[in-house]
Amino acid sequence: MKSNSGFGGWRSVLVLAFAASVGLSGCAAVKPAAVATGEAASTMEKVGPDLNKLTLTDKAVERLGVTTAKVTKGAGSAVEMPYGALIYDGAGKTWVYTNPEPRTYIRAAVTVDRITDNKVQLRSGPPAGTDVVTVGAAELFGAEFGTKGH
Repeated sequence: MKSNSGFGGWRSVLVLAFAASVGLSGCAAVKPAAVATGEAASTMEKVGPDLNKLTLTDKAVERLGVTTAKVTKGAGSAVEMPYGALIYDGAGKTWVYTNPEPRTYIRAAVTVDRITDNKVQLRSGPPAGTDVVTVGAAELFGAEFGTKGH
């Protein structure tokens, strides 16, 4: 039986080289829009020892589909908000992003009393009438802490 191991070895090298070049060219072709245009999607400003104010561009708000809802007065003295506004950090602490002015978001600590269906009753947090982010809060958290999604 005759062996073609010399030819097979070259074939493996060619296949590996091709696979590597395809993988590398794919990585180089993908660039975030902010890099392509030179404009950052958000800016951040300190507003407290552990809090920042995020200001997004109009395009970033549009791309994220940021949606807000008002914190409402519940039964008794309780205030309520949609469950979608609730964010948990790595330590399990609960937060929301408030929207005090257009394109501006500030993280605020909340203490949950109870969750029923899609409503969260708060023991402490923003007062009734405050706008909180219900869609896009996780992306704001990522922007604030420099985490990147895939």
